[in-house]
Amino acid sequence: MKIGVVSDTHIPDRAKTMPQEMLDAFKTVDMVIHVGDLVDINILKKIKYACPDVRAVWGNMDNEKTKSELPEKAIIKIGKYKIGMIHGWGSGVNSHLINIAKEVFKKDTIDIIIFGHSHTPYNETKDGILFFNPGSPTDTVFAPYNSYGIIEINDKIEAKIIRI
Repeated sequence: MKIGVVSDTHIPDRAKTMPQEMLDAFKTVDMVIHVGDLVDINILKKIKYACPDVRAVWGNMDNEKTKSELPEKAIIKIGKYKIGMIHGWGSGVNSHLINIAKEVFKKDTIDIIIFGHSHTPYNETKDGILFFNPGSPTDTVFAPYNSYGIIEINDKIEAKIIRI
């Protein structure tokens, strides 16, 4: 299974639309995961044109309509792997966000935790869990470049950050 991963689109606040390069890449995936700060829930409709299977959680900058339609956190199962999804809050440092994610999912057996909030890409395995932040495709206020992610799950997990 091939999964497109995105966070912190902040549309229309930080950009008018998502990068076409990313949307084209999402036409080749089986699922897209958005981990919050969509700002406008209608962004999910645009992603669904590229890939109909879209999962999402809300972030701290999402409005009440978006928060009412999406969960704060989610767990999905892909084959033998469990993926935890959460945006994060507080400090925009990835190490802080990893600690939040560990606490949120401490009662669950999770193989991958996908988070956002920092706008800074992160792709590292710690204590047997892949922590993955795709960065932001539209904003570089806290990051050196725009990005999204691709995770491939077969017999093993392969994850990569895609620079835009």
